[in-house]
Amino acid sequence: MNSKNFDMHANLTDIVTTDGDVASSVDPLASNNLPVDGAEWVELFVREMMSASNMDDARARASRVLEVLEKSICARVGVEAVQSSHKENMMLKEQVEVLVRENTILKRAVAIQYERQKEYDNRSQELQHLKQLVSQYQEQLRTLEVNNYALSMHLRQAQQSNSLPGRFHPDVF
Repeated sequence: MNSKNFDMHANLTDIVTTDGDVASSVDPLASNNLPVDGAEWVELFVREMMSASNMDDARARASRVLEVLEKSICARVGVEAVQSSHKENMMLKEQVEVLVRENTILKRAVAIQYERQKEYDNRSQELQHLKQLVSQYQEQLRTLEVNNYALSMHLRQAQQSNSLPGRFHPDVF
């Protein structure tokens, strides 16, 4: 029998009075010597039952051991729930931090894309304006070519209608 079980045995036997009544002033959870696994709880329960002097004493001891077991389970579950909740909370915080970083990156990417789109729109507008200018200049060029052709024809006609070869018009020279 190890000392941990013996101390728990002593605590529980102190709880039950000699006449079989359960003393309520002693809190078995105040002791840090509670069994940690099922085998130790079974050993404690068997020892308590073997120590019982009669059926009422056995019932009282069994009730008290089961009450301490229940409180122990509740305390352990509470601690594990807090630890689990803390771990989950930490994981969620890390996930939120990652999401915030990703969100910042995405916001920056959207801003860059917006600037690029504005630049593209401005260039597209400028290109349309330049296309219109090219179209206008091409039309002016055609008009000038037609006028140039017409003037060259008038000049030929004028030169052909001049009957005096070798003589130039006196106003020209």
